[in-house]
This record gives sequence, C-alpha cells and structure tokens, in this order.
Amino acid sequence: MSTFLVLLRGVNVGKSNRVPMAAFRTLLGELGYTNVVTLLNSGNAVFHAAKGTSAQHAADISTAIESKLKIEVPVIVKSANELAAIVSENALAAGAQDHSRLFVAFVQDSKGLTGLAAIAPLVAPSEQFVVGKVAAYLHCVTGILESKAGKALLGKAGKAATSRNWATVLKLKALTSEPDA
Repeated sequence: MSTFLVLLRGVNVGKSNRVPMAAFRTLLGELGYTNVVTLLNSGNAVFHAAKGTSAQHAADISTAIESKLKIEVPVIVKSANELAAIVSENALAAGAQDHSRLFVAFVQDSKGLTGLAAIAPLVAPSEQFVVGKVAAYLHCVTGILESKAGKALLGKAGKAATSRNWATVLKLKALTSEPDA
C-alpha cells in the first residue's frame, strides 16, 4: 500500500464549493482508498491505495467530486515520497519563524510551475519567492492577503496550483509518515 495526499483548491471558502469533510472521506472510501484521514476543513486528506499514480488518483477523485458532490474543483494528489521531496526542497523554511506566513504552492505536474513564474515580479522586498523543481514557495512576512504576490498565487496566476501554509504542510507530512494514516 502506498500513501497519498490529496489537496482540493478553493473549497469551503465562502459559500461556494462546499465539501463537508465527512462526505469527502466517504467519497474517497467509495473509490477504494483506505485509512482515509482529513485535516482541517479545507480539502486535505491522506489515504492509502494499493496501486495507481498520483495523476490517476487526481483524475479519479476529480471525476467523483464532480459526479457525486456536483462541484468542479482542481484536485492535486501527491505520494508520500513526492510530499517528502516538496518539504525537503523548501529553501525558505529555515528563515521562516511564523509558519502561517510561509506558503507552498502544489501543482499536479511540473508544467504547472511554469505559470507561477509570473508571480516573481510582484514579490515585495520583504518577501521571498522560489520556484523549485516540485513546488513553489512564498514567504509573506506581512501575510498572504497583504501581499500582491500572495493575491496572485491565490488568483489567476496560481490557478494550476493550490497553496497551503507551512504549518499545515508539516502536519500533512506527519500524517503521510504514520503507518496507519
């Protein structure tokens, strides 16, 4: 069994795209995934699968959400190994004392990182932005909502990505490392 992480973009923010986590867990179980655990109310889950790739799982979950929950949201799936690479690649982690102001932009494949380069010119002098091999990282000292780069990441420039703050990423990493996640 392999462990995977699924991230939904833009759910449970405001009144649209509501995905109750209990329904999300049930949906993942109906797809044959086991040991499903959700974290927070923002579309984060860890599950086990006997076979399949991250891309295959993302497509299957996306189709199921659209079919059963009647909403269309971007779905990104990463294996535990892919998440470990994303965590280890983060060159900004050591300098970020407030983990709620350091963000990781997840994309399904490296092609999605290309579009994130448009964010670089919006980075303020007090901020840092790095596009890595497997994810992009944005440190917003004043917070993501006060940052032009942060707003772009959450908006059209980041539409192929979904972001999570570093504190959440570390919690998800811990869940993917647990034997019974």
